[in-house]
Amino acid sequence: MDILLTGGAGFIGSAAAARLVAEGHRVRVLDALLPAVHGSPDHRPELPDGVEEFIHGDVRDRAVVERALDGVTAVCHQAAMVGLGVDLEDAPEYAGCNDLGTAVLLAAMARLGVRDLVLAGSMVVYGEGRYDCPEHGGVAPAPRRVADLEDGRFEPPCPVCGAQLRPGLVTEDAPTDPRNVYAATKLAQEHLTSAWARACGGRVLTLRYHNVYGPGMPRDTPYAGVASLFRSALARGEAPLVYEDGGQRRDFVHVSDVAGANAAALRAVTGRPDGTARAYNVGSGEPHTVGEMAAALAAATGGPAPVVTGHYRLGDVRHVTADSSRLRQETSWRPLIGFTEGMTEFATAPQRPAARATTT
Repeated sequence: MDILLTGGAGFIGSAAAARLVAEGHRVRVLDALLPAVHGSPDHRPELPDGVEEFIHGDVRDRAVVERALDGVTAVCHQAAMVGLGVDLEDAPEYAGCNDLGTAVLLAAMARLGVRDLVLAGSMVVYGEGRYDCPEHGGVAPAPRRVADLEDGRFEPPCPVCGAQLRPGLVTEDAPTDPRNVYAATKLAQEHLTSAWARACGGRVLTLRYHNVYGPGMPRDTPYAGVASLFRSALARGEAPLVYEDGGQRRDFVHVSDVAGANAAALRAVTGRPDGTARAYNVGSGEPHTVGEMAAALAAATGGPAPVVTGHYRLGDVRHVTADSSRLRQETSWRPLIGFTEGMTEFATAPQRPAARATTT
């Protein structure tokens, strides 16, 4: 298969590139080398052996995208600005990179007759995960209140009776409820690709990544995931700073398993009916708390124990963990790296050099 991999020089993109090349695909990488991830945009990235071509360009540039699509049969769209960012000043850049960029790519695919697409989605589209009340069953908690967070009441209560809720696994059919700008742009990407598929007879599979970690994560940037921030702190000899009480539940999935999910989705998308879109959770199936992850990294490095700060970010959610059974049942994919093994490896694995925490 001839594949255009957007964002293929990034953390997840480069892992996907290596996996696709290993499976015998011909891979062309398009990446804007955003300074928030890569530092200087003039630095040529180190791509996996076997990548046939690297194009330094932006998915918002029609001419660049059309050149990148020439001769390809499928697109694996990883290019995006990720993370919660710093503040609302980031909103135009998120919308531009993620949504305008996706729209330009889709329009070019429609013009050039490329009909198979795998989209890098995110679990952030769900907002809070699944919750059950002992009396009222499945409920959707209201957004958490500043007053509660200030007082250290981090668990969302039942919106009907106020009782403590039990977190569960969220499925792809759960209602979406994006609670920050990044999440809104990721959901908009899904809507854009679904509309594209219906309009031109395309086929799209969206992979809703849960908390991806592993070798090659960028360090020392607010745009990185929490695993990278903890790992960076430990590399400096500092204690990881854990927000809230550390009890937030997440599904930490290794980047090599995410790369495998992309390969499986590219094999599967060609068999989907024309004009259809389908979403899949990509998680390890092993929920753990943020505090457990920080403790595992600290133990593996012999570094200082985590410090629970009680601090919070209003855009964060309390619990969101994946039910990834749909992807397992409908493709050949299985996660192979368990939590303990993965965190032990990641604790001493190389990270990407520090990059400027600004965007262009």
